[in-house]
Amino acid sequence: MSWIREGELNLIEKISANVLKAGPMPKHVAFIMDGNRRFALKNNIERQEGHMQGFNKLAETLRWCKHLNIQEVTVYAFSIENFKPWSSFSPCCFYGFLVYISLFYFNMLPLDLQQLIAKAVITTRTHNNDVSEALLSECLYSNNSPNPDLLIRTSGEVRLSDFLLWQTSHSCLVFQSVLWPEYSFWNLCEAILQYQLNHKSIQKARDLHQEHEALQQLEADHACVAEHLQHHGNGKPADAQRRQEALLHYTACREERVHDFLEALKHKRDSFINDLCSEDVLA
Repeated sequence: MSWIREGELNLIEKISANVLKAGPMPKHVAFIMDGNRRFALKNNIERQEGHMQGFNKLAETLRWCKHLNIQEVTVYAFSIENFKPWSSFSPCCFYGFLVYISLFYFNMLPLDLQQLIAKAVITTRTHNNDVSEALLSECLYSNNSPNPDLLIRTSGEVRLSDFLLWQTSHSCLVFQSVLWPEYSFWNLCEAILQYQLNHKSIQKARDLHQEHEALQQLEADHACVAEHLQHHGNGKPADAQRRQEALLHYTACREERVHDFLEALKHKRDSFINDLCSEDVLA
């Protein structure tokens, strides 16, 4: 059973949602749910109750997202730094957190990305330009999801706290002063409106970045092919047809190498999940 709170929007909310949906809508929204502890202090309640109300607010927010046709939501759900020293964080609250967080599906694996890429570079040796920004993106735990169109942080803090730094390089960032447990449908609408106002410039920046990335890869391929032809042609320049054929061949080989590497990575991830599930069943 889904824990997303069921229920319809009221009339004014429905009208507002339909107006928003007439414009460009974010398909993927990320939330940094900040302000639970300050909400507890403000309302003179226990800290764990503030966190529980924060999770309840997430359930409500997901319902709003569903009505707004937002297809994917990613949340910054837990920060170790927020719960130091551990003596101030009660076991009851931690247990409640585990119960709630178990309802989420995470595709995060303990892979050391830098070591993994370094190993790939050592393996390919003469093909170091295989390692690109696109490949790095494919290696991230979020590779099966589109990058967030919109990232929202509540409580008035204007920082990302290392959350989705790579994935939000071309996202609309909205910082709102409201504490997370007090978040409302209208706060979400305000954030979406800011996204719509900046949609054209964001999309243009994304397109330019993709073009630049493709151009960089093409230039790297050209350089590798030119070096290879010069090395095997006794320093004589190759004709245009030979250069083009060599470029096509090199590009195809590079794409095959990258594909094989990503397949191996996927196999490693799947094996890790299967082993983890097996351990849970045995336990």
